[in-house]
Amino acid sequence: MSPERFARINALLDTRQPDLTLCLEGVHKNHNLSAVVRTADAVGVHEMHAVWFDRKGRVAGGTAMGSQNWVRVHHHQEPTSTNTLRDLQAQGMQVLVTHLSDTAIDFREVDYTRPTCIVMGQEKHGVSAESIAAADHQIVIPMVGMAQSLNVSVAAAVVLYEAQRQRELAGMYAAPRLSAAERHRVLFEGGHPIFAKLCRQKNIPYPELDEQGQIMADEAWWQQIRLAQK
Repeated sequence: MSPERFARINALLDTRQPDLTLCLEGVHKNHNLSAVVRTADAVGVHEMHAVWFDRKGRVAGGTAMGSQNWVRVHHHQEPTSTNTLRDLQAQGMQVLVTHLSDTAIDFREVDYTRPTCIVMGQEKHGVSAESIAAADHQIVIPMVGMAQSLNVSVAAAVVLYEAQRQRELAGMYAAPRLSAAERHRVLFEGGHPIFAKLCRQKNIPYPELDEQGQIMADEAWWQQIRLAQK
């Protein structure tokens, strides 16, 4: 790993927001999912969730522009999203669903400096009734035109950048917030992808990195890697 790449990855990790996430319900068009991942990366979202009701989608690298390598997408195959949302709420997150209703509030009225999960559904059907019932708040993006909804990737960007604005003002991007273990995982996988792949395939622990991002490993580790390459 070059010093420049090591510095770039560290700068990215310094601004990651581990308590800001998205949950997409049945957003089955791969380019939409990928566009949301790209925006999530841009505002510092570290992990997000995709819930599939029928078939599983994938992140298209062309649309995501490499952001899929820096935002971990957890895929869930389940009949409803409530299990995923309950798990997030148990972690202390407020759950917001985008939904046009009489009780929905302007998305800008929410405090996004709190641990937050934003739930969005596909344009045709929106979020599920179960997710609406489980949510702490329903939010809406005000619209004065003929259209009643935005493309899901555009809506995600609008809400995420409001969250980014609030968090920036609160100083939440000023200090690293990821755990040391997670930071090390991303640094190793991003800086040494070939070795990281071998480690995952053969269940070999990631070694430590020095202050320049170079691998610090004993001969036993290197022997395991040589055997894994054969």
